[in-house]
Amino acid sequence: MSGRPPVLRRRVLCALLFATVLLAAGCRQEKSPARGVEAPLALVYNGPQGCAECGPAVADLLRGAPQHYRVEYVGPGTGKPLTAAVLAEAQLYVQPGGGQDLDRTWRDLAGSADAVRDWVRAGGSYLGLCFGGYLAGRDPGFGLLPGDTHGYVGSPGATVPDERDTVVEVSWRGQRRHMYFQDGPAFRLDEGAAAAVLATYPNGAAAVVVAPYGKGRVGASGPHPEADASWYDEEGLANPDGVRLDLAYELIQATVSR
Repeated sequence: MSGRPPVLRRRVLCALLFATVLLAAGCRQEKSPARGVEAPLALVYNGPQGCAECGPAVADLLRGAPQHYRVEYVGPGTGKPLTAAVLAEAQLYVQPGGGQDLDRTWRDLAGSADAVRDWVRAGGSYLGLCFGGYLAGRDPGFGLLPGDTHGYVGSPGATVPDERDTVVEVSWRGQRRHMYFQDGPAFRLDEGAAAAVLATYPNGAAAVVVAPYGKGRVGASGPHPEADASWYDEEGLANPDGVRLDLAYELIQATVSR
């Protein structure tokens, strides 16, 4: 038992408590600037298209990604047009899935094509998923790839016979994986193109690619890496790997990395 008088002991304890509070406050002050750093902005096209859930699915993916993006929708009907000024604030632009009428959607996008190309060329990142993968190519499209796109369904050796939603096998960096698929593109790259093929279909065609465009980068995927469990449940499908988003996160990182 200590011989220190009770009053003195209380004063010592109060002093220690006060010092602890000051130290904790100091630590918080040192860390507060890091907390104040704003998350990078990703723009997701959500204008008229044939897939109402595709834009929101990508938005959810980006908000939950390791980079923790802020997300804003762009395009007709969103209140935010796809312009050079809007793109200038963003790190990433995503063109999600959008049905099958490329010509109809391109009519809404054609007026923004030069702004998108200029922004990527200057260092922006474009991510196209399925429909958006087609639009990374040409005729119609932004013309961002060192090559072009073609439909995987019906191509020589394709394992998917028609346009119904299904699960497709791919070789992702040499590992067998499965992804949600609905009439997505394959990519035909120019010989010697400076592009990375992250995944191929069983017939050897490129399924997921990342390529430079000026100072920027372009990621494009034929399958849907962003598909969550609700997509599979709605179509009565099962993914042999389980429903995982790791491939989507890897594609995002590869697209924004320099």
